[in-house]
Amino acid sequence: MNLRFQAISDNSEGPAWPELYRRLWPAYRQWYLRDGHMARPSYLACRRAVEHHMPEWAPIWAQQVERIGGGDISARFLSLWCPPAYDSACSQAIWPGAEPLLVRNYDYAAKYFDAIALHTQWGSRRVLGTSDCLIGLVDGINDAGLALSLTFGGRGVVGEGFGVPVVLRYVLQTCSTAAEAAAALARIPTHMAYNVTALDAHGGRATVFLSPDRPAIVTASPVATNHQPGDESRGQAYLSATVERERYLLNRMTLHEEPAERFIAAFLRPPLFSLAYERQRGTLYTAALWPRQRMLCYRWPQAHWALSLDHFDASSRPLDSATATAAVWGPSAIVPGIV
Repeated sequence: MNLRFQAISDNSEGPAWPELYRRLWPAYRQWYLRDGHMARPSYLACRRAVEHHMPEWAPIWAQQVERIGGGDISARFLSLWCPPAYDSACSQAIWPGAEPLLVRNYDYAAKYFDAIALHTQWGSRRVLGTSDCLIGLVDGINDAGLALSLTFGGRGVVGEGFGVPVVLRYVLQTCSTAAEAAAALARIPTHMAYNVTALDAHGGRATVFLSPDRPAIVTASPVATNHQPGDESRGQAYLSATVERERYLLNRMTLHEEPAERFIAAFLRPPLFSLAYERQRGTLYTAALWPRQRMLCYRWPQAHWALSLDHFDASSRPLDSATATAAVWGPSAIVPGIV
């Protein structure tokens, strides 16, 4: 599994994001229309949804559509209103130390991964995060010192709502604290079940469990894997060992007082680090998000890459995560059923 991870900066005027769009759009278009044109909502429905639920984001969404030449399908896709169903795995936790730190593993199919660290100034706010669906994010941090990351919620229900990457983008564009983030997350509909953890520079935190068929659950939990309150017995819990990963993290945080580096290192080995690449659930990266420093640090067993929101360096990194992982942990590290 080979990846070239790129760091790209865009200020709403230059060519960086339109070039990224042109490179990735053919694959995204095929995915978006996999069930046919009529399976996706109309442009008018998408526009109304954005304007109603995320009014501050609506002009930025319209500007991005204009930058790539408009087009009905592109506009509908970039709204991420009622997209096709998809899921991932992932684990995330807040370090219980003195400085706010959110750590997460992103477990997903490499062939569907943007592999882009995207630094933007769209509107008045600067945001740095891991790109998904071109306009959304699966984790990130903003210039107010708010950090977010997501995991799949483990429930197969699909309903009317946004794909969660654009919801994370909206929250990072408009919110400054974990409390503000939680309120926004709780009111915006999502089309599938996801768990989003927010951490701010003052140590404020929230984990919000989102579902299309029931109200959001707002908690102060420092850990999220791939189930939601009351759903631990479902099939996803067995397939992804989500309960075991949650307990591992909670026990570690309760029983061990450890420095940040050791806490991050725990994500780089099983049971948190997944080698299930053949099942499209391997860990593509570990991310450490530092709200006060406004830093996003990517980690792998044999590599790391620190990116600063304030001093961003556009560059790229070739990575062979599977080879690097095997070199460190070897075949005996593979634990059946752990993703």
